[in-house]
Amino acid sequence: MFGKRDTDQLTEEPIISDDTPEVKERDNATKSFHTLDIEEADQTELKTENISVRLQRARTRIWADLRDGIDLKSLSRMDGKAAEEEIRAAVEEIVRFRGLDLSPDEIGNIAKESIDDMLGFGPLESLLERDDIADIMVNGPDTTYIEVNGKIERANIRFRDNQHLTTICQRIVSAIGRRVDESSPVCDARLHDGSRVNVIIPPLAIDGSCLTIRKFKRDKLTLDTLVGYGSLTPACAKLIMAIGRSRVNVLVSGGTGSGKTTMLNCLTRYIDTNERIVTCEDAAELQLQQPHVVRLETRPPNLEGIGEISMRDLVKNCLRMRPERIIVGEVRGPEAFDLLQAMNTGHDGSMGTVHANNPREAISRMENMIAMGGLNLPAKAVREQIASAVNVIIQVQRLRDGSRKVTHISEITGMEGDVVTMQDLYKLHFLGEDKNGKLVTELRSSGLRPNFIENAKQYGCYEMVMEAMGDAYVEEQEGAAE
Repeated sequence: MFGKRDTDQLTEEPIISDDTPEVKERDNATKSFHTLDIEEADQTELKTENISVRLQRARTRIWADLRDGIDLKSLSRMDGKAAEEEIRAAVEEIVRFRGLDLSPDEIGNIAKESIDDMLGFGPLESLLERDDIADIMVNGPDTTYIEVNGKIERANIRFRDNQHLTTICQRIVSAIGRRVDESSPVCDARLHDGSRVNVIIPPLAIDGSCLTIRKFKRDKLTLDTLVGYGSLTPACAKLIMAIGRSRVNVLVSGGTGSGKTTMLNCLTRYIDTNERIVTCEDAAELQLQQPHVVRLETRPPNLEGIGEISMRDLVKNCLRMRPERIIVGEVRGPEAFDLLQAMNTGHDGSMGTVHANNPREAISRMENMIAMGGLNLPAKAVREQIASAVNVIIQVQRLRDGSRKVTHISEITGMEGDVVTMQDLYKLHFLGEDKNGKLVTELRSSGLRPNFIENAKQYGCYEMVMEAMGDAYVEEQEGAAE
């Protein structure tokens, strides 16, 4: 292979016999050179492999000694820093006692892994600390994916085995008084920072326990932030701001991971601080800044299958709590009817999110969810409830290039026959694709005058709405001048 000439290749050099001293010397030198390269590469690879094996053996030894030598109950009674120092000191002592050949950096890394494993969420800690990650998807002990800047990529972490992963899942859900085991293998939970968690374990998850975390950014997003991301225009942001202030009933619609909760959080920033707000959620993740807020959360049934508090139970109960606004984190069942009733009975400015791909489909979804409650209402009566209760639907979407955009701001204008009528105040138009594969879009105002303009006048948002609509504002001003 190495040191041989290509006999088919033409050359202008004189033909020299392979037996001549010059050729033998050249071939031997070339062979020696390539042999040296191969040997050095093999040695480097072997050395790397040996380091990896050595580190893994050291980890296994240290973790076994830690499990035997540290009292977890005592650790749980310490504050965080003291517990970390206790584990770090124990790791260093084990290294000395066992005579393990580890560098200071390696000892520090193993101590950090041990702290994460005993006090935190194990390998997940390194991902939870990163602000650029939106979602963490654990498909099993060896496979974890993350979403970074709208793109899905594989994460360089692994759990020791499925039992290790299941233990971490149980630690997460037990922190809020829930459980996950073979008798109850599915659970929704949240982390201390509000991040949403879903856990499903064997026997339902065939290849091992699965964990999905929807992270919340530490820095709360605002409409200005979304404008900076290109999710909407400044004029559109101005309209959404006016919608929040004017006590308009709103549904935020979109698919999974499209940014519905983020948009709902942005909307709630413009609620007056004097208003009493009651929120109803499956896993609390709304981040309201107002002082007069009551947060309610559903509860699953206990081991005997009793004690469940459903979303509908919460919405019904909050009507007795004198709320001025009701906010439902996610409408996905019969509670849709109760939310519409609340919107129609003086709780103006109520809000919720719904899974749908466009505003028209959001209305159909609401109809279907009301039907799920077993209410024998004619379809037209249900649509009339929707048309009279909901004022605006804000549609958000995660596009194929990973970006999240507001695609529609649609206003429900009433009924024509059996059909709910709507008008688009803003709509996203697709113009093409740039050289980097990013979609080129434009969010345009329709120039129509919103029907909720009277609400806007009451709350001092008239100018804001009309400026946001552009053409409608110009026509209004020209009409006033005449």
